[in-house]
Amino acid sequence: MALPQAKQDALAARIAGLDLPKGGWLGEARAEALARLTAMGLPGKRDEYWRYTDPTALTAPQASAAVFDDSDEPPVFDAIDRVKLVFTDGIFDAAASDDPALAGVEIERLALAGAANIHWAQGLYGVLEARGQNPVPRPLAALNSAFATDGLLIRVTGRAAKPVSLVYQHKSESSDAILHHVIKLEVDAELTLLENGPAAARFLKVLEVEVSDRARFHHIRAQGRDHERLAATHIFARLGTESLFKSFTLTANGRLTRNDCVLELTGDDAKAHVAGAAMGDRDFHHDDTVFVTHAAERCESRQVFKKVLKNGAVGVFQGKILVKPGAQKTDGYQISQSLLLDDDSQFLAKPELEIYADDVKCSHGSTSGAIDETALYYLRSRGVPLKQAQSLLVLAFLAEAIAEIEDEAIADDIRGRLEGWLHRHES
Repeated sequence: MALPQAKQDALAARIAGLDLPKGGWLGEARAEALARLTAMGLPGKRDEYWRYTDPTALTAPQASAAVFDDSDEPPVFDAIDRVKLVFTDGIFDAAASDDPALAGVEIERLALAGAANIHWAQGLYGVLEARGQNPVPRPLAALNSAFATDGLLIRVTGRAAKPVSLVYQHKSESSDAILHHVIKLEVDAELTLLENGPAAARFLKVLEVEVSDRARFHHIRAQGRDHERLAATHIFARLGTESLFKSFTLTANGRLTRNDCVLELTGDDAKAHVAGAAMGDRDFHHDDTVFVTHAAERCESRQVFKKVLKNGAVGVFQGKILVKPGAQKTDGYQISQSLLLDDDSQFLAKPELEIYADDVKCSHGSTSGAIDETALYYLRSRGVPLKQAQSLLVLAFLAEAIAEIEDEAIADDIRGRLEGWLHRHES
């Protein structure tokens, strides 16, 4: 069926200023992604999975200006021994980066590797994104695969010597960055990937991850600092037998953030955990949309999302667990909860289960409420000041999501960031 004219016009306006590089294996992948995008059109407010989040600012022809956060808070992960790779407004900054070889893995820039005729990433770039378009279309991901200007191709054959840390710097108030990363973990490989930074005034990112048999992938990212920024991120991951995928996202600040995560468990005994903690104040809109497909036996998935909202902030969670026929002994868990610190904030949740196997254990739950007055009274009666008591209860509320981080040093860093945010937003 042909796209409505309004969607055709919106798509034409959005991509008018973008170049579609040709040549090499990447040129073919880009052309296929553009064909997918042309068939879908850009998302609109009437689309089922955008009903709670208006995508207009993400699909507009140009990014709106975003001012910088000039606070002196030290960057997250600074105390972690890592290999730092920096992108400034969507362009790799070699001068500010560490030597990629220090990580003990293969790392190449997408902008340089795409011209080759044959590359290991040829079987992954845009492939997992394309698989993730069914049954729910994700047009912004296809837009990314077609027009991404830079990114990293990372291949891990053993255990990485250090975490790979991607730092996204924002220096131009009107920057409009599109980055695409591809990661392949071979059999028995292990990698920790860290991400932090505001990136750009508007940021569109795709991360495709192939986790082979018995491989382990740990992903921790922090989104925040520049409040006026807009971001739409996507994770597409495919898991092999006995593999592990764990992803945690901390979001503090940001006028509009949409995080899509699409996981496919294709090997028996695979485990996938995805979690998030969000803190929002005033004109903060944060959307987590997760789709987990169980396509093998004895697999485990966990979705744990907590949002703390105040002064009219809005949080959204859309999570689905799909259990395909034959995926027996599936263990699927999903929880989404919000803590509303006033009467003006909103939490909109759409949890879903779709099960076609008869020997499974799946559950989902969603709650929304205020701080427990009994617990607050207990702390106050023992001499704890009001603001400190409230902060302690907020941190306790977020604890289940933070517990998904296996590295205790990183988890402590995240807790410190949350405490700092609460202190700065006490009013």
